[in-house]
Amino acid sequence: MTPSLPVRTAGTLALAFGASVLCLWLRTPLPWVLGPLVATAVVSVLGAPTASWTPLRNAGQWVIGAVLGLYFTPQVTALVGRLWWAVLLSIAWSLVLGWLFGRWLGHAVRGRLEGTPQQQRATSYFAGAIGGASEMTLLAERAGARTDLVAAAHSLRLLIVTITIPVALAWSGLHGLDPTQPGARVVDPGGLALLALATGAGCWLLARTGRANPWFIGALLVAMGLTMADVTLSAVPQSLTNAAQLVIGVSLGVRFRREFVHTAPLWLLAVAAGTVVMLVVCALFGAGLGWLAGLHPATMVLGTSPGGIAEMAITAKVLQLGVPVVTAFQVCRLVAVLVLLEPLHRHGWLR
Repeated sequence: MTPSLPVRTAGTLALAFGASVLCLWLRTPLPWVLGPLVATAVVSVLGAPTASWTPLRNAGQWVIGAVLGLYFTPQVTALVGRLWWAVLLSIAWSLVLGWLFGRWLGHAVRGRLEGTPQQQRATSYFAGAIGGASEMTLLAERAGARTDLVAAAHSLRLLIVTITIPVALAWSGLHGLDPTQPGARVVDPGGLALLALATGAGCWLLARTGRANPWFIGALLVAMGLTMADVTLSAVPQSLTNAAQLVIGVSLGVRFRREFVHTAPLWLLAVAAGTVVMLVVCALFGAGLGWLAGLHPATMVLGTSPGGIAEMAITAKVLQLGVPVVTAFQVCRLVAVLVLLEPLHRHGWLR
């Protein structure tokens, strides 16, 4: 008999907390994300009844969005604004790289997947795009692609990127290079309540209008707006930030069920190989773009990496690698991909 959702969620959170404590003791990078992510992924694949409660995941994204928005002081915003040309280059790079990744996937499994040739092309196209797993799966469904393969591809890509990049940057000594601090540094209970109310309203508004990733983007935009206007309410307690990272790590880890491993093994192998190649070429592109923009290469490696917004921004925050720049690049890329990907596919420009 399968335990109830509350029991499975509580057990998963206990496991995640224990993994985080172990990672703290081992001094691994991003212990509150990587510990829960790896632990829940492993036990989920082994068949344990893990679970991630959606409201908790949403709350975690809400907190992280608010935390990151506090870095966008007027001075930092002016700096990011001067990098518009680099943002556009990064968007173009992401679209082309995602298209090439999709072509690689289609070539690697040609003739070995079920479905019509048109369905296979759509599956490879949306699986290769550098975007969020849920958003890309929704677009793939509208295009008649195999959503199971698209979701599996994005889940595996995010797992590889989220583990590889923080560890590589931390162990290479590339951290603590950016002294940027959030606008609010002191926790004020009244101000924190107002910040929660304002950012919560932003989340609710974006969720009501059907926008992508509303709990993260809504909180981020409101906190950004307040900080840009030089309105200082409160910092977010570190314990709350750690808890948010934990539930985000859990939400990624529970995607990897036992049946996931048996989902077209050749497809998953092609995704893994392609992701490793993307990591290398994105690192080279990011380093080059950083040189052109006069920014540290590590910051731009995070900003142009094929990872998720929250995960890469958390990495930038914990390792002190240009939180506003990384967040701005990742958010702009997500928006551009969501707006452009479907029309490009529909008109056959990037098929």
